[in-house]
This record gives sequence, structure tokens and C-alpha cells, in this order.
Amino acid sequence: MYEIKKQMDFSAAHHLLNYDGECENQHGHNWIVEAYIRGNELDKSNILVDYKLLKASMKRVLDYLDHSDINELPEFKDISPSSETLAKFIYDKLKEEYPQLYKVSIWETSTSCASYFED
Repeated sequence: MYEIKKQMDFSAAHHLLNYDGECENQHGHNWIVEAYIRGNELDKSNILVDYKLLKASMKRVLDYLDHSDINELPEFKDISPSSETLAKFIYDKLKEEYPQLYKVSIWETSTSCASYFED
């Protein structure tokens, strides 16, 4: 089994719904996103997925989120845009192009990370 990881970042504002604490107020993060791809087969160049292509796909998804108020995006209407729901959103978008996508992790601070993957 092979695994690759591509890391990128974006900045955006959000606030948590149904939360009692500081995070119910609008605030921002410089999120770091990691996309993990797994597979048993390499292509003719002996690579699992071209990092350049994965980067372009991730950029399309993250550019949509970048410098936005995530709560205002249609996909997050009435949904608390936590790191967990953001990880799933990014996972679902990337999975459309990369069926071998294994996991998406999103870091909201250097010590706090949420991941989404399917069994």
C-alpha cells in the first residue's frame, strides 16, 4: 500500500452554532489542510497521484473557502462550520476527482486537528 499527502492552507472566518463559549463569536483561522491518497497501484511513472494535479484540485476547493465567512456559504447554511464539517466538505469535493482519497485532515491551530475519512 502506498500513501501520499499534500498539504495546503487557507484563511477564513467562521463562528460555531449551538456552542456556548468564545467560538460562538465570529473569528478566523489560518487552516492547514492535508489530503491523503492511498493505493496499491502506481502509474507508468511509478507515482500514485501527480502532486501537481492534486495541488490544482485542492486549490480549487480551498479557493472557494479562502477569505470567506464560511457561515455565509450555501453549503454551511444552518450547519456549524466546525473543523470536522470542513474536513468532510473538503473530503467530499476531492473524492469526486480522486476515488483513492483516504482522509482529509484540517488543522485550525498548530495543536488542534480534525480529520474525516470513510471506513
